[in-house]
Amino acid sequence: MVMSFPLLANSQSNYPDKPIRLIVAFPAGGSTDIIGRVVAQKLSERLGQSIVVENRGGAGGTIGTDIASKAAPDGYTLTLGTTSTMAVAPSAYSKLGYDPIKNFAPISLVAVTPYLLVVNPGLRANTLAELVALAKSQPGKLNYSSAGNGSTTQLAMEMLNDAAGISTTHIPYKGNAEADFAVVSNQVQVLFGSMPALLQNAKTDKVRAIAVGTAKRSPALPNVATVAELGYPGFEAALWLGLFAPSGTPRPIIDRLNKEIFAIVGTDDFKSAMEKNGADAVHNTPEQFANLVKIEVGKYGSIVKKLGIKLD
Repeated sequence: MVMSFPLLANSQSNYPDKPIRLIVAFPAGGSTDIIGRVVAQKLSERLGQSIVVENRGGAGGTIGTDIASKAAPDGYTLTLGTTSTMAVAPSAYSKLGYDPIKNFAPISLVAVTPYLLVVNPGLRANTLAELVALAKSQPGKLNYSSAGNGSTTQLAMEMLNDAAGISTTHIPYKGNAEADFAVVSNQVQVLFGSMPALLQNAKTDKVRAIAVGTAKRSPALPNVATVAELGYPGFEAALWLGLFAPSGTPRPIIDRLNKEIFAIVGTDDFKSAMEKNGADAVHNTPEQFANLVKIEVGKYGSIVKKLGIKLD
């Protein structure tokens, strides 16, 4: 027993001495994957170890997150948690295999992205007011895509449905990339999607941007007004993304990773990469992040209950 303590301390001081696995709980090509791969690259450079991104999509990101929660708490398995997997899922799933508060050690936020309301260019709706009027004239006939049942892309649109008093039909897909393509190809008409995955399609007019969900306009699309500006005060829909380790991961490892993330998000290179994808680079302490998760679980729990969303 006496020998275990110096050995443990030595293993932590040498961290990392082998490759790290970063579980992204969504398919490749979506906003979480885009940001996750940038974080993995920059963190790998600072740690001097390779970081292997492992996409484990499905069930609104809960499958991959569950896998991450059960990994060894040694700092060699991390996950990029999101509003969807850490704040929405606990109330939307009655049989969730993990508890975001009990089963994870928050490390730091890395990015916050607005949600962008877009429509297929062929839809006769150039503004939010026209979209709402069209939806009211055809209750339930407009379809909207999402990144999957329980995803924040579903919740953002349901929040708009509730705020505007409209009814649209939910068509879930397996991730942001498929949800985005569904609007571009006119399989569905509407999407309240994540900015990183939608930004290039919006800039090239493959989709028509109607409004952003954040309280302030996005620098990436400064001419697109917020939902709040357009007649729905207080409306806010945004996605945060942050790095988590399994609960029980030694605090020195958490602190080391937090220190490196702090250095990464402060660089012009990382900020530029985030801005290119419509995201803001952010950082906080493990304690601040843990508090945010608790607040967000309560916030989205109330919204999910009000909307009656049940995913299992």
